[in-house]
Amino acid sequence: MNKCWWKEAVIYQIYPRSFMDSNGDGIGDLKGITQKLDYLKELGVDAVWLSPFYKSPNDDNGYDISDYRGIMEEFGTMEDFDEMQREMHKRGIRLIVDLVVNHSSDEHPWFVESRKSKDNPYRDYYIWRDGKNGQAPNNWTSHFSGSAWEYDEATDQYYLHLFSKKQPDLNWENPVVRREVYDIMNFWVDKGADGFRLDVASMYSKRPGLPDGDPGRAEIGSEHYQNGPRIHEFFHEMYDNVMAKHPGLMTVGETSGVTIEEAKKYAGLDTHEMSMVFQFEHVKLEYINGDKFNLRHVPLSEFKAVMSKWQTELDGKAWNSLYLANHDQPRSVSRWGDDTKYRKESAKMLYTMLMTMQGTPYVYQGEEIGMTNVHFDSIEDYQDIQIRNAWRARVENGGEDPEKMMQAIWYIGRDNARTPMQWDASPCAGFSTAAPWLKVNPNYKEINVKEALEDPDSIFWYMKELIRLRHESETAVYGDFTEYQKENEALYVYNRSLGDDNLLVVLNFTGEEQPFVLPRPMRGKTSALYVSNYENDGQMADRTLRPYEAAVYRWKETDK
Repeated sequence: MNKCWWKEAVIYQIYPRSFMDSNGDGIGDLKGITQKLDYLKELGVDAVWLSPFYKSPNDDNGYDISDYRGIMEEFGTMEDFDEMQREMHKRGIRLIVDLVVNHSSDEHPWFVESRKSKDNPYRDYYIWRDGKNGQAPNNWTSHFSGSAWEYDEATDQYYLHLFSKKQPDLNWENPVVRREVYDIMNFWVDKGADGFRLDVASMYSKRPGLPDGDPGRAEIGSEHYQNGPRIHEFFHEMYDNVMAKHPGLMTVGETSGVTIEEAKKYAGLDTHEMSMVFQFEHVKLEYINGDKFNLRHVPLSEFKAVMSKWQTELDGKAWNSLYLANHDQPRSVSRWGDDTKYRKESAKMLYTMLMTMQGTPYVYQGEEIGMTNVHFDSIEDYQDIQIRNAWRARVENGGEDPEKMMQAIWYIGRDNARTPMQWDASPCAGFSTAAPWLKVNPNYKEINVKEALEDPDSIFWYMKELIRLRHESETAVYGDFTEYQKENEALYVYNRSLGDDNLLVVLNFTGEEQPFVLPRPMRGKTSALYVSNYENDGQMADRTLRPYEAAVYRWKETDK
């Protein structure tokens, strides 16, 4: 089974700006995280993935780094970081830090030097090109709208930025840049980090010549920089320079555009690249032609087919990451559940699925209390650069219907996940004593940690039980996966098996009662209820499932 700690762990993602403000400036910080570590210990998580906390001008909320060895002033000091990671380790919680090295900030000293002249020693740290016929070097577009190239008058050249123009892409073809990255990684491991989440990890290698991209794509040019020609060479080198020196170090790559075959190379059990990758197939099913703000309804059978494919086709070959929400995705209960009438039931159902699949589950802050998407009335209330730029490009300059665009933002926009953590019903949801950097979701008086801890039937206590059971069950972690009733548009039914031990998982993805027919291999077997989000009698049988019901049964193959 190739056991290791990160396969058996449940990882909790903290977005520091929105987690807890300790000093009353409206911005979350490292001391605020330290104050809430007992809360995470109570939940039972094994590790924290901490979104960027480095020095940054915050054009993209810290994903634009100006000093990889410094702490963002709003978040505190290096002493605060040291105390936070010491207190995490005291509680048996490991720390995964977010590494953003596809690009830096344009305020990083490397780029400040790079743009001074064509013969500057740092010029080749970034990707500079001459224009073509008075235009950008190619037709690539930024993930944050517009061209992926910015003209720089001082040297009469363009630099590449796959994201904001304040996030110039680093040149991974330059071995000096790669050595700088490995030095940064070793610095944070020496500081106590137990692993890395690698931001947009599939984009480091660009196709030589940087040819024009297919203009029919939503992200023009992505076929030339996602999973590029040298990407696996780069990760082998990273492994040799960092991971091989620190046995047990975990790495997870954010790999947009990854296929099953690529995932096997990145995270294969013996490929010596990364521990696991985040794939995007399930969270992009709704996008029409890859366009994030142009959405469709996805039948459950399509969603199941993707989830099950990643279970069965990586089994025994590579390791999965399991997630429904993060800082770039909306709230899971608003997307796949019912965030009104059946909020608790559907949130519990979704995380029953997550905790009973093969792979490492990631829980984003606030998911454990069922936080929901937010419907701000005005575009001015949104802070996310992706939302703001898309609004400008599509509505103000492109003539799209503002009401339709706002509906898409309410459903899929990144700020849905970034509203401050809802700790209690006091002003600002107990997150801060000052007006927060981003407005609190108005439903904080009903949905908050204090309310959840006082309610024995809350999502929090159910999540804690799921985590405890996952820690106890090797079958839930390592077991084989077999799906049943694949065409059913209401239910997701699958079995996990390890030796003689089995877990049958039954999930109702609708707000209506649904008939459930027990699969033939389980008929006549004695079972015990493992976990359920409703009162249940504990026996596997044909029956009617209640709205968003989740039930997991444990049974033995040898039972007659």
